[in-house]
Amino acid sequence: MALVNDHFLKLPNNYLFADIAKKVNAFKVTHPNASVISLGIGDVTQPLCPAVTEAMHRAVSELGSAEGFRGYGPEQGYDFLREAILKNDFLPRGIHLDIDEIFVNDGAKSDTGNIQELIRWDNSIGVTDPIYPVYIDSNVMIGRAGLQEEGRWSNVIYLPCTAENNFTPQLPDRRVDVIYLCFPNNPTGTVISKQELRKWVNYALKNDTLIFYDAAYQAFIQDPDIPRSIYEIRGARKCAIEFHSYSKTAGFTGVRCGYTVVPKELTAATLTGERIPLNPLWNRRQTTKFNGTSYISQRAAEAIYTPEGKEQVQRTIDYYMQNAHHMLDTFRRLGYEVYGGENAPYIWMRTPNAAPAAGQQSPGRSPSWQFFEELLYGANVVCTPGVGFGPSGEGYVRFTAFGSHEQTDEALDRIAHWSMG
Repeated sequence: MALVNDHFLKLPNNYLFADIAKKVNAFKVTHPNASVISLGIGDVTQPLCPAVTEAMHRAVSELGSAEGFRGYGPEQGYDFLREAILKNDFLPRGIHLDIDEIFVNDGAKSDTGNIQELIRWDNSIGVTDPIYPVYIDSNVMIGRAGLQEEGRWSNVIYLPCTAENNFTPQLPDRRVDVIYLCFPNNPTGTVISKQELRKWVNYALKNDTLIFYDAAYQAFIQDPDIPRSIYEIRGARKCAIEFHSYSKTAGFTGVRCGYTVVPKELTAATLTGERIPLNPLWNRRQTTKFNGTSYISQRAAEAIYTPEGKEQVQRTIDYYMQNAHHMLDTFRRLGYEVYGGENAPYIWMRTPNAAPAAGQQSPGRSPSWQFFEELLYGANVVCTPGVGFGPSGEGYVRFTAFGSHEQTDEALDRIAHWSMG
């Protein structure tokens, strides 16, 4: 008989956002006249920019002609897009990469989940906490995370990022094989300085550690001193794989396109100590399991790098960051403790004090899910419970700035009325 991969059975029953949708749908059934505004899920709302849609139309017309038709494309991505990536995302920052170190994908989520296939199941992993759930869930599926005990996985090394340490993870006090970093961070919206990032690269080089670095939100960085790529740090090519996405940068959540950088200098060891380059291994994995990103999507991504595309995409980024700044100002005026929102489209809010439990001298923070439900029922606004991103997310909630100006303003008005009611 066929035996199931029982590591899947260790996963929570639902993905975080499926749980949120279930609770919101239950609310709508019991409150059919309520108008719910979601500031919870990080999906974009503004349309694709004209440069992108025009490029997609041209690509469709091209494929509709005998002369321009294309079948299977290269699994690594078309050279026209990979060259545009090199010239626009890296060379201006003094980063020199080869074209075959760029692997175009259908969005960063796929590769951040699949990249762990390159390493043995018994490697130790460390994650900044709270963090994007895909990192841990994909490791659970292969059996690397161990067992879940009181919200923590037994084989995962958690690196807390909270207000108390300024959301800057501390280096582990022991050696870790693989570490996931995400900056600007999802969910906290906070960033890391070059000085702090250099500490992580130095740690990785000293301890023969592999870093998986998610830079999906780098386009939202406003501070020129904040690194947009880990490869801005000397030595990172020997220890880091980096992930990029057009989903939030250019509204590609439905178009699906991004890319991963796997430097040729990056190696991992066999049990006998032989060093194996990971670039050809990832290439082999992709050519086996991935048929490439669509030609239409890649032409759309290429258009982002044209002069008009850059200008139009920047206007959309500015639009979302206006929401973020408005949210920060409003929450602070209402007395909430908030973080992020300055170099990323996420606001990380500490939940307010709850009523003290019996025997307590002072109140603690409201649990994340409790605040989520109070806000949903009290203001008809959806946020994301922080504990869904990891144990250090308890006592926080996340808001996204990806709504329209009108919806964001209305949601903030509702929250203000509810908070002061």
